[in-house]
Parts: sequence; C-alpha cells; structure tokens
Amino acid sequence: MLDPASHASLLLHRPPAQVPVKSFDRLPSALSRLRSTRTPLLAWGLAGAITGFAVLLRYALEGTLPPGYPFLTFFPAVILTTFVSGTRAGVLCAALSGLAAWYWFIPPVGFVLDWQSGFALAFYVFIVVVDIALIHAMTKAMQRLEVEKGVSTALAEQQRTMFEELQHRVANNMAFVASLLNMSRRRILADPAAAPAIIDEARGRIETMARIHRRLHDPSQVDLPIGSYLIDLCSDVIEASGVTGVSCQVDVPEMSFDIRKLTTISMLVSEVVTNSLKHAFPAGRSGLITVRIERADEARAVLTIADDGIGLPDVPEDAQAGHGLGNRIIEALAKQLKGTITRRSGPGLATQVDFPI
Repeated sequence: MLDPASHASLLLHRPPAQVPVKSFDRLPSALSRLRSTRTPLLAWGLAGAITGFAVLLRYALEGTLPPGYPFLTFFPAVILTTFVSGTRAGVLCAALSGLAAWYWFIPPVGFVLDWQSGFALAFYVFIVVVDIALIHAMTKAMQRLEVEKGVSTALAEQQRTMFEELQHRVANNMAFVASLLNMSRRRILADPAAAPAIIDEARGRIETMARIHRRLHDPSQVDLPIGSYLIDLCSDVIEASGVTGVSCQVDVPEMSFDIRKLTTISMLVSEVVTNSLKHAFPAGRSGLITVRIERADEARAVLTIADDGIGLPDVPEDAQAGHGLGNRIIEALAKQLKGTITRRSGPGLATQVDFPI
C-alpha cells in the first residue's frame, strides 16, 4: 500500500500542458537575432551594397523595360534594407536609390529638376516613406511580440517550478502529518488516559502548519521581509497558546530563502517557540523569546531561538535535549535544513541551528 506522501505525489504528477509552437512564431526571434548580430557599420555597408546591386540590375534591365519605370528595382531594395538592417539603413538606401534614379534613369539625364522629374521624385518619396513607416511599425510590433513571448515563457517556467514545489511540499506535509500521527498513536498506546491531550496536541501542530502555509502563500506577504514575517508568525503562536506576559523579539538581517527552506524555518521557529511557551514560563511567569538569524559566512547561517525562562539546569551545555515529541520534531526539521542543532541552558534555553543558505 502507498503511504500518503507517495499517493499525493502520484495524484499531483501531471505536467503542465505543452503549447505547440507554430513556424511563424519563430519569425520575430529570427529577425531579432539577425539584427542583434549587425553593427552600424555593417548596416550602412549593407544599405550601400543593396543600392549598388539595384543600380546594376536597373542598368541590366535598361532597354528591356518600357519607358517610365525608373524606380522598379529600387523599391524592393529599400524594403529589403529596411527589413534586414533597420529604419536608418533603409532611409540611407532610399536616399541613395532616389539620387541614382534621378541622375541616371529619370530623363533628362543628370540632376535636372523640372515638373516631370519633380513629380516622379515626389511619387518615389511618398512610396518609400510609406514603405519604411510600415516596416518600422511592423518591426516594433514584432519586438513587442518577442518581449511578450519572453514574458509568457518565463511565466510558464514559473508555473512549472511552482507545480513541482507544490507537489514536493504536499508530499512532505502529508508525510509529516503521517509521522506525527504515528508518534501520537505510540504515545496513546503507552498512556491511553492521555489520549485526548495527545490528540489535541497533534491537532494544534497540524493547525500551526496550515497557518504557516496560508501565511507563506498570502499574496500580501510576498514582498514582506523575513523579519516581519517571523514577528507575525511568533505573535500567532503566542496568541494561539493563550500564554500572557511573554513577548517575542525578532532580529533578522535582509536576506532571502526559497519557499521550501522558509517553510521549514517557519515550522522550526513555531515548534521551538511553542516548547518555550509550554515549559520555560511556569505559573504565569513573564519573559522574552528572541529569534535571530545571523550569517556565519557566505554559505551558512545560524538560527537562534532563545528564551529567558527557567531553562534546563540538569542538561549540560551543548548536550542533546530530551526525547520528547517536540524535540524529535525539532531535530527532524533541523535535519531537513541539512543543519546541525545545539542547545545551551542557563539562564534560559537557547536552540541554535547552523544550516547552509
């Protein structure tokens, strides 16, 4: 039989749908790559070369074409240059082509301006301006399409990553709940009379885990600093415990963790703070719980949760604490962080977890 974690993994293992890529969708990318590889000098040189080829081709067609087609080879040259090399190169090609047509192919030969040549040149200018403007607008539209395509690709990758994270997290949470229930079952078998208290304790831990996940996935909490988030978390734990006279102080520098590590840190802080509230302040004693995260070096950090309560006077410094359910959960969470845990008693009790960032 599958355990709950494996069953959840199988249920959730559905990869996101793949969207087929059509061939025309590659056009903006190809054009962007083509334009990104050219330099201004290459663009100007290409404009000159295309203009020269258009002049030679027009000369080759001289006598073949009927009179009145001076710009026949120059319109395609301007369009091609603008499309491949950009608007400025297209304007250069249009200017050179217009001058060439005016000098060689608009009678009378030479830079002679009369009403016929003026009309022909005005017609040419109108056509090339429209062509260049349309190609410029199309190019800008393709660039926007490329940007939007990049955003869509990033969002799809983010969704895929979030799906994998959700799958992993749900499986881990169900495994955690299953382990918690198994330990509670063993405690009930050992002491049946304590069953209601043991079940209430397990229910409280599951509710705390649910609160942590709701808070981590609250859109309003996305940009909240870790220090502010832990302050809210500790306040929730203290309020849920019903203990009065105990406050929490958080000291965390500006740093970030991935959602998986932050979830484990949150559960660890919640469990240690809950233990302190239960055992460190008997008979309504007031006190302070401090939560601190410090960088040990570039690759490691140290999480310290300390209280100024009665401590554990019979436990030597740096010794492993007892074998209660809370301590086993704390040790398991520290192991999830791939960290090492130490405890120091007197005055109060300090729990430290050294873990890789």
